[in-house]
Amino acid sequence: MLTNTFSHIPGIGPKSEQLLWKKGILSWEDVLRAVPGESLGGNRRHLRSCVQESMDRLKDRDAHYFSKHLPVNHQWRLFPEFRNSTVYLDIETSGSPPPHNIITTIATYDGREISYYVRDYNLYEFKHDVQRYDVVVTYNGKCFDIPFIESFFGIKMRQAQIDLRFVLKSLGFTGGLKGCEKKLGIDRHDLDGVDGFLAVLLWNDYIAKNNIRALETLLAYNILDAVNLETLMVMAYNMKLRDTPFLESHRLELPPPVENLFEADVATVKKLMDFREMHYS
Repeated sequence: MLTNTFSHIPGIGPKSEQLLWKKGILSWEDVLRAVPGESLGGNRRHLRSCVQESMDRLKDRDAHYFSKHLPVNHQWRLFPEFRNSTVYLDIETSGSPPPHNIITTIATYDGREISYYVRDYNLYEFKHDVQRYDVVVTYNGKCFDIPFIESFFGIKMRQAQIDLRFVLKSLGFTGGLKGCEKKLGIDRHDLDGVDGFLAVLLWNDYIAKNNIRALETLLAYNILDAVNLETLMVMAYNMKLRDTPFLESHRLELPPPVENLFEADVATVKKLMDFREMHYS
């Protein structure tokens, strides 16, 4: 989809892009192949120059360039071209009031491999590992995960970002990550009902009682959040194509199910849900 996009070019908005598509200028190659006399809009030389730069930037795998120039509601167009260097990311925190809130676990998935990071074990390996990727996909990451990571580790996340909270909202899906999943038919099975608050209780139970099953349940939950982002990204991408001429040609297949590295301990989940009901209702 990126090579069919013109909205990142200065002076070309959504209406101008739609007009180019209607004239049969459907890709960057079409701009370069256009013969003199064909209408490319107001500034032919400007358009050709920007398209050539776009082709060069894509060849260099410069996702940041496109992220910087694409409108916020068009960031999803980065996905297919950079899918092989995309990471789906989710963090969990201790839930303490600032400035005492800390990252407890991080889960990442790149479409091939799951990685997880745990406080007092391997958490600080994350800031090196994440540099392998060009694009980061999150849910509400622009408002929470990414700023928290940058502050906590003292790093700058320079990757292009696709925040599915805003992509899905533009498609009419709200209610948080789990709410969107339910509306789109994604089943969490044994982790249904586990949320961010219970994740805090799981971490506390692990720390206070050395309950390894609580940690494993937390990691199963954290990993599921990250893994499900790929499915949501593909679903959102396909729905976004409806407003383009490329619905049939560019549609992506849903990814296959991914086996979680950990299993939720049903007894621990029930115990902590009962505890929450008793003390926080």
